[in-house]
Amino acid sequence: MKASQFFISTLKEAPADAEVVSHKLMTRAGLIKKLGAGIYNYMPLGLRVIRKVEAIVREEMNRAGAVELTMPVVQPAELWQETGRFEKMGPELLRIQDRHGRDFVVQPTSEEVITDIARQELKSYKQLPKNFYQIQTKFRDERRPRFGLMRGREFIMKDAYSFDRDQVAAKASYQVMAAAYRRIFDRFGLTYRAVAADSGAIGGDLSEEFQVIAATGEDAIVYCPQSDYAANMEKAEALAPAGPRGAATQALTKTATPGKSTCADVAELLGVPLNTTVKSLVLATDETNEAGEIVKTQVWLLLLRGDHDMNEIKVGKVPGLAGFRFATLGEIEDHFGCKPGYLGPIGLKKPLKIVADREVAVMADWICGANEVDFHIAGVNWGRDLPEPDMVADLRNVVAGDRSPDGKGELAIERGIEVGHVFYLGTKYSKGMNATFLGDDGKPAFFEMGCYGIGVTRLPAAAIEQNHDERGIIWPDAIAPFTVVVCPVGMDRSEAVKATAEQLYADLLAAGVDVILDDRGERPGAMFADWELIGVPHRVTIGDKSLKEGVVEYQHRRDTAATKVAVADILAHVKGRMAV
Repeated sequence: MKASQFFISTLKEAPADAEVVSHKLMTRAGLIKKLGAGIYNYMPLGLRVIRKVEAIVREEMNRAGAVELTMPVVQPAELWQETGRFEKMGPELLRIQDRHGRDFVVQPTSEEVITDIARQELKSYKQLPKNFYQIQTKFRDERRPRFGLMRGREFIMKDAYSFDRDQVAAKASYQVMAAAYRRIFDRFGLTYRAVAADSGAIGGDLSEEFQVIAATGEDAIVYCPQSDYAANMEKAEALAPAGPRGAATQALTKTATPGKSTCADVAELLGVPLNTTVKSLVLATDETNEAGEIVKTQVWLLLLRGDHDMNEIKVGKVPGLAGFRFATLGEIEDHFGCKPGYLGPIGLKKPLKIVADREVAVMADWICGANEVDFHIAGVNWGRDLPEPDMVADLRNVVAGDRSPDGKGELAIERGIEVGHVFYLGTKYSKGMNATFLGDDGKPAFFEMGCYGIGVTRLPAAAIEQNHDERGIIWPDAIAPFTVVVCPVGMDRSEAVKATAEQLYADLLAAGVDVILDDRGERPGAMFADWELIGVPHRVTIGDKSLKEGVVEYQHRRDTAATKVAVADILAHVKGRMAV
């Protein structure tokens, strides 16, 4: 491609609404152009990146035995009503009606449609396993779209769905996809982690997120540098605390803490470590009748160490706490006789269920609220001052320095951007839509399913968050809009420069290199600034002065200075650097 025939439109300043680096740089480099809130035009440079992402994904999905198809963006509501998601999904699901008043959705994902295809087309176990995938536009009506392609409303996604005869086969299909995803992300040339993720209401352990490591990432990734352990914050666990619990050494003492309603404030006032305090979190669960009316409410007290935070996913898995909510002020005052900030498990007005985090269960001489404004109790001990908790469970988020659950080192935490997810679905959708096949026993059975997604348009933004500097984007070779840019200086004034540039351009094309020749006649400073902003990884500069020395200048986007290379050797040099 020659720059004069292409479309390059760079900006010196980012738009005012661009908050993160990727949004700023993609707009300034002319990769995307905003059309509406969370909706973008993919401009020629941006589309080239997206097409390269798609090509890698498509090659590896095909290699893994998946079969490509395409499902409509607009889907009949009837399918979504079968699974209940038409009502349950909430306002993120864009619902529309046609001229006849029939309901449709603009799909954010396609489990219902693919399950409908399977129940019509896959009749026998002999047709299994099957894995169908598509690369298709999706739409989620985000309340607050932001960060450019990181959290837009319209986006492109690769979603795949596997169908198997039983759990054993489904788990095998899952592992095939997990391996394919590792090949895909390896080829992108990005630093990433595959982390264990929570499986939600479906349960099971087969769920992994693929996170591109970036300081600006929204997700916290927990890993052990000394082992292969990695999980997202929702799923991550620390090694259970070692027992036994220490013996009591302090007397129970009611202590004035005027105006100190947080554990941190109390610890500072009393001059004690924060990890000797215990925070009280009050939850409630409701039992309803068939009409949806609340017939019974159970109030719960969760006890966590003062320096720890509650993990809502873990709490929701504690027996009896599924679907919990935070207690109302009235419920709290009814059970504790006190407003929040000074709550504790001693001297309750009404009985409730107490669940202690594993760390709290082995603590001695701890500090908690006295259920009286401006007072706390120090020297609290299980067994002596209050009964053992009703339950002990892992309730907290891990922190850096916790022992890894495999016992092989300490946990570390870094930030990541989720760009892929592999997930074992089981029979959630096949049962919801009565999708069956005939097993080898001649009886109908529900498909065991898995789903596997990659955010095709989110991935370039994540790549930029990981790879940029003050001058602009730094693309990995595999997904750069162009791999090499040839920059002739004074091409319109020097036949030697023009001839050398065009010959190198032709040689690179013949070698299968994705190259662009900047024949626009721009001044060197403006030309270099454009390509550094756009982020093309390899640049060859050709000028009269260097040609007289028999050399041209090569510079990788990450290099601090150019390298002089003989004209005769430049093709081999570029190809050699591309192979690094």
